[in-house]
Amino acid sequence: MTRSWRPLCVVMLALCAAACENPATPVHQRVLGADAERGREVVVRIACGVCHHIPGLAGARGIVGPPLAGFAERPLIAGTLPNRPEVLVQWVRNAPRLAPATAMPAFPLDDREARDVAAFLYTLR
Repeated sequence: MTRSWRPLCVVMLALCAAACENPATPVHQRVLGADAERGREVVVRIACGVCHHIPGLAGARGIVGPPLAGFAERPLIAGTLPNRPEVLVQWVRNAPRLAPATAMPAFPLDDREARDVAAFLYTLR
């Protein structure tokens, strides 16, 4: 390869790298039409803190499930599912349907409650 092609190759490689999705990139999410404060109330009501450590919730010091601090920054849910609002809403309602081997139970949440919980989880730092 001649020297005249090197700058072009460098630019092309940079463009290709920029176009690729990096799973380590923070995933700041917003759940449209949801209310994070209502989601916080649902999380307290269904006692998510029994299994999870949840920052900002008194007594939410569970160690069975992963700590939920920085949830929005994670590229994956349960280590295998993409951390996107539509997936998270399904996950909080019925995790075993998405990952049968999970220890997380299904919860009797309606769509609004699940969306609110997802919105709350995305606020955790």
